[in-house]
Amino acid sequence: MKRITILIAEDEAEIADLIALHLQKEGYHIVKVADGQAAVQAVQSQPIDLAILDIMMPKMDGYEVTRRIREQHHLPIIFLSARTSDFDKITGLVMGADDYMTKPFNPMELVARVNSQLRRSLQFSQPAAAHKPVLEAGGLKIMPDQHSVTLYGEVIELTPKEFDILYLLASHPKQVFSAESIFQQVWGEAYYEGGNTVMVHIRTLRKKIGEDLDKNKYIKTIWGVGYTFNE
Repeated sequence: MKRITILIAEDEAEIADLIALHLQKEGYHIVKVADGQAAVQAVQSQPIDLAILDIMMPKMDGYEVTRRIREQHHLPIIFLSARTSDFDKITGLVMGADDYMTKPFNPMELVARVNSQLRRSLQFSQPAAAHKPVLEAGGLKIMPDQHSVTLYGEVIELTPKEFDILYLLASHPKQVFSAESIFQQVWGEAYYEGGNTVMVHIRTLRKKIGEDLDKNKYIKTIWGVGYTFNE
């Protein structure tokens, strides 16, 4: 069985040790670093299956760490931060994080979220994912095996969650998905405070695929109901 490795990037040693203790009980291998630069180096030098990042770290903050990781890797990223404002949460998600928890936190809830993210990530990595069909619509090409998207031949850089949302909608054209349904299917967990999370991902996804420049929108909002994909 493959050993699952989790990166903890946290400059407060007590918090890092607490997280490591609970995750090690789950059987995970832990790599701990205390600054952002070391976090990037860890991901580049060894297989990391999931990263838990603080935002305020020495040498490089969590936002920049996430940006650099996303240049080459699709591993799940969870922010664990003392920053509690909606702006900080939205910024984290837009930068490419898959989840955001605030301090103080319940260690068991963090473990549950780690397990949820890993289930989705490992399911995607299975060979069966390669059998998902390539989808094309109006210049948009969605390739699940490469986890990539092009628009009229130009590569569009999406985060893993943005890709999953787009593929979900595009694979069921004209079907309307509520924010709750999208959250449950893409995040793979119960719907809690997920409305804004879905909305933010839809908003950034639209910008990346040129919705503001194209009158024929790919993603249509059905007010009061949810979202649908136009072929």
